[in-house]
Amino acid sequence: MTRLLPKSLLGQTLMAVAGALLLAQLVTTALLYRIAEDRREEALVSAAQLSLWGAPVFRQARGEAVLDGDRRRFRMNRRELGGRPMRGEVTQDYPLMSGETSDPAMAAAIAERLTGFVREPHAVIATIRSSEDDPVVMQRFRDRNAGSRRGGRTYRKVFVAAVQWEEGGDWHVARIPYPGDDRRVFLITAAQTLVIFVLLMTVLFFLLRRITRPLARLTRQTERFSSNPGSIVPIEPSGPDDVRSLIAAHNAMEARIAAMLDEKDVMLGAIGHDLKTPLAALRVRIEAIRDEGLRAKMADSIEEITRTLDEILLLARIGRAERPAERTDLYALLVSVVEEFEDMNQPVALLEGQRVPAPVHLTWLKRGVRNLISNALRYGDTAEVALVREADEAVIRVEDDGPGIPEDRIAEMLEPFTRGEASRNRATGGAGLGLTITRAVAEQHGGSLVLENRQQGGLRAELRLPI
Repeated sequence: MTRLLPKSLLGQTLMAVAGALLLAQLVTTALLYRIAEDRREEALVSAAQLSLWGAPVFRQARGEAVLDGDRRRFRMNRRELGGRPMRGEVTQDYPLMSGETSDPAMAAAIAERLTGFVREPHAVIATIRSSEDDPVVMQRFRDRNAGSRRGGRTYRKVFVAAVQWEEGGDWHVARIPYPGDDRRVFLITAAQTLVIFVLLMTVLFFLLRRITRPLARLTRQTERFSSNPGSIVPIEPSGPDDVRSLIAAHNAMEARIAAMLDEKDVMLGAIGHDLKTPLAALRVRIEAIRDEGLRAKMADSIEEITRTLDEILLLARIGRAERPAERTDLYALLVSVVEEFEDMNQPVALLEGQRVPAPVHLTWLKRGVRNLISNALRYGDTAEVALVREADEAVIRVEDDGPGIPEDRIAEMLEPFTRGEASRNRATGGAGLGLTITRAVAEQHGGSLVLENRQQGGLRAELRLPI
C-alpha cells in the first residue's frame, strides 16, 4: 500500500491537502444534512399544528363557522409550507395502525404548539408510515385516478398527526406528505467540493512547482558534484527567497570545497615531489655500499616507501577525475586485467559471463580490480573472477581459497593502513591501502565494495557498480 503513495514533496502535499479538503467536506455534508433534517421536522410540526387547528374540516367539526377568508388563509399557509397538500379527517377510530408507535418527540412538539396556540389537548399522536399502508391515502389516490388515462403520483411516505381534545372525543387526523431525503444537499456539496478541489489543487500545484523545481535542480547538482567534485556549475537561484538563499549557500559551499580539493592536490603533489627527490638520491647513494645484502635491504625499503607514497597519492586523487566516465564493456575490461596476471603465470580464472556495459573511469576501475585479484592471490592459492548482473547493478566478484577474515574485522579491513592478521599473511607486502583504494573507486562510481566469507572457505569480494 505504501508503494502507491507519492514520494515527492509535491505529491505528498497535494495528497495531504486533498485529504483534508475531503474530510472537511464530509463534516460539512453531515452538518448540512442534520440541519436539513431539523428543518424538515420543524416544517412537519408546523404543518401538523396548522392543519389540526386551522384546516376548515376541523373547524367545521368543532362547530365553528368557516368563512372564505379562512379558506384563503389556509391555502396561503400551505403555499408557505411548500405547497404540500394537508389532508384532514375527523374519526372515532384510533389513528395508529397495528404495530405502529407514536414518535414522542414530534408528538410533544405538536402538543406544545397547540397548547400555546389554543389549549392543551388530551392526547397527541405523531407517526410516519408508508403511503401504501395508509388506507385513506390509497383510497384518495384511487379516487383521483379513476377514469384518468394518466396515472397520478403519490408520496412514498406520509406523516400522520392526530389530536384528541377531550377524553373519549373524536380524533382529528391530519395527513401530510413526508418529503424524501433532500438530495440537493449532497449534490450541492459534491459540486462545491469539486469546484474548490480543482481551484485549490491548481493554485497549489503551480505554487509548489515554483518551490520544488529549483529544489530538484539543486538535488541533481549535488549528485553531480558528489560524483565529480571537480565540475563546478553554479545553479541560477530561483523560486521563493528561502529557496534562493539555499541555492546561493550551496553554490558557495561547492566553490569552497572545490578550492580545498585543489589546494589538497597541489599540496600532495608538492609533498610527493619533495619526498621522491631524496628517495631517488638515496637510491643512487646506496650503490656505493659494498655489502650486497645490506644494499638489497636498503633498496627494498626505499622501494616500499616509494610504493606506499604512490598509493597514498593515488588514493588522494580518486574522485577528482578530469574526464567524464565512458561507457565500457565490463566483461572485456575483466578479460584484459586477467590476461595481465596470466602473462605473469598467476593462477587467475575468469568465469564465463555476459557483456554488461556501464559508465566507468577505465583507469581507476582497472586499478580497483587489480587490487582485489592481488589481495586474493596474496592470501590464497588461486583467484576466481566473475561478472554477474543483479537488477540495475553490475557485480564484479573475486573469490579466493584463503583463510578469510574474522567477521568482526571485515569493516576494519576497509580502513586505510589496515592489514590482515599474521596468521592470514602468506607473503608480506602492501601498505594496507589496496581495499581502501578499491572502495574509493567503487564509491567514485556510485557503487560499493562488499566483503564476506565463503561457506566453503576463503573470501568473496564484490565490487558493485550501477549500470
